[in-house]
Amino acid sequence: MPEKRKAIVRAARAVFGREGYTRTSVDTIAAEAGVSKRTIYNHFTDKEQLFQEVALAGATEVTTAQAAIADHHLHKIVDLEADLIAFALARVGSLETFSDHWALVRTIEAEAPRIQPAVLEAWQEAGPRETHRELMRRFAEFADLGLLEVADPDRAAAHFNLLTFISITLPSFYGAIPLGRPQVEAIVTDGVRTFLRLYRPGAVAND
Repeated sequence: MPEKRKAIVRAARAVFGREGYTRTSVDTIAAEAGVSKRTIYNHFTDKEQLFQEVALAGATEVTTAQAAIADHHLHKIVDLEADLIAFALARVGSLETFSDHWALVRTIEAEAPRIQPAVLEAWQEAGPRETHRELMRRFAEFADLGLLEVADPDRAAAHFNLLTFISITLPSFYGAIPLGRPQVEAIVTDGVRTFLRLYRPGAVAND
């Protein structure tokens, strides 16, 4: 991306996350980016196209980062419980690392009825669904190794996400009101242990 286009995208992400989709004007984004309104329209057809590019760029960036976190913590399992806890805590760390992106996610969830369905679909495919697929791949691999008993990787990925990441993002509003580190560690540890009670070989849930 040319530098000016990058500046517009960065500014738009910040403004959309702060002001919301409906209240954000192209004039405000131009002022934030330090460019003219005409310059924005030279790069983007309208506010909707700009919002889609910002949402997709953020989703792709965070998804790539979370895949790298998974590869770092889950590539070679030494202690399944400890490794899953470390992985889940690192995922939660993305709330701070990519705070502008998660502010945009708050906007998407709050204003979904006013955002074009095609934009929502593209964002979900690039972000939440791809992250979900990565978890499915990992848990299927663990099942092949005999570490977990997973009849349905899709369901297992959903359970893990709900018990760890979502258990932090909901009460913290995607990091807007951060939880204390001890609380985060307690929630994640309990979530991973609950997950393992469900999916370790021989667990009742897999009978």
